[in-house]
Amino acid sequence: MHVIEIRNAELMETIAKQAAQLGVTNGAIVSLIGAADSFTISTMPEDDASKDIITEYSVPAEMSGTGEIVDGAVHIHAVMAVEGDRGVSGHLHRAEIGTWFARAYVLAS
Repeated sequence: MHVIEIRNAELMETIAKQAAQLGVTNGAIVSLIGAADSFTISTMPEDDASKDIITEYSVPAEMSGTGEIVDGAVHIHAVMAVEGDRGVSGHLHRAEIGTWFARAYVLAS
């Protein structure tokens, strides 16, 4: 198990870079925890599952998720808890980590 810690950086890029440095090109992200200052997430429209609705959020959020690394590409589905006890979930495209931290627990395959 590898633990990738992200501080003051973009989450997706950092996981990809650190996984490559660890020699992990394929694996499972079995747990993702932390908090983001802003994030971008997508979901699918009801009438066409082949498309994405991409939404950028400029608010802080507590974060949890899981995912995979396939041929070096990071793919994460996350739940972002925002003010008002609301959850925003979907495919994570970007998460800026600054105020707090994030950790990805990765099992190589």
